[in-house]
Amino acid sequence: MGGDKYVCTLSPELLQRAKDEINEDPDRREADIEHIRDWLRHQPHINARMDDWTILRFLRGCKFSLERTKEKLDMFYTCKSLCPEWYKNRDPQDKKLRSILELGIVLPLPGFDQNGRRVMMSRPGLLDLSYATMDDLTKAAIMLFDVYQEEDEAHTVTGMVMVEDLKDISISYIAAMTPVTMKKAMTLFQDGYPMRPKGLNYINTPEAFNTVFNIFKSFMKEKMKRRVHIHGSDMESLYKEVPRDILPVEYGGTNGTVEEIKNYWLQRLDARRDWLLEDEKFCVDESKRPGKAKTSADLFGIEGSFRKLNVD
Repeated sequence: MGGDKYVCTLSPELLQRAKDEINEDPDRREADIEHIRDWLRHQPHINARMDDWTILRFLRGCKFSLERTKEKLDMFYTCKSLCPEWYKNRDPQDKKLRSILELGIVLPLPGFDQNGRRVMMSRPGLLDLSYATMDDLTKAAIMLFDVYQEEDEAHTVTGMVMVEDLKDISISYIAAMTPVTMKKAMTLFQDGYPMRPKGLNYINTPEAFNTVFNIFKSFMKEKMKRRVHIHGSDMESLYKEVPRDILPVEYGGTNGTVEEIKNYWLQRLDARRDWLLEDEKFCVDESKRPGKAKTSADLFGIEGSFRKLNVD
């Protein structure tokens, strides 16, 4: 996007969808952005990005409810501060991070699906957990996701669909998916990010998947639970949700190879290196928060969640 002033890149069709689906009014857009910016200036504990585009993304993710946007922004920067293992030292040229990124574990796919949505694929089974931790993988994935969000405007209106390929997932990976890690990830993405997830598709699911997934699901909002599709190894079932023309060649699609898509995103990460490194400073200072400071236990504590969950 570049620059501090927002320049709309949406087609007339998408602008119409933004009006119909997320209450965007182009005549009021600037005033809404300014309202949020002014509010942010008056929050002693938040050091936020103040450019139009960042604020607009949050407004769109909250369907232009000013109150929800404020809550989400506070939550986003709070999560960033409470998850230093995911948000500090995000250098795409760091040796270890680079080796994870070069595996192509997270791939935002080019183009749009039949409903104009972006599709993001993830292939966590490629990670060797004896070399890197779950936190390393999450950090690399979020870096890529953040650059993608920064660079793509359409998804802020149409939302996105995820395809999780669990091929070759190891037992150690499943063991590393602790309830605390899952709760943290779900809190960050559901409550912190202004994303509009429209579908979550799982393919090549292993035997042990259901046990872990039931815990994961317990942290999901009802709306999200309804958007989950588990396809197992049935690719025809996947194609009903995510058409072939947006999938990579390796998945029976026609949308470039995994290697090509991965290399494109490596270039984008390098181009955004300064942005990623600078991004670390945008966070909260809990010592300056009016009222009571927030802690990891407040946000990611799981004591309450498990009372209502029977894990047998």
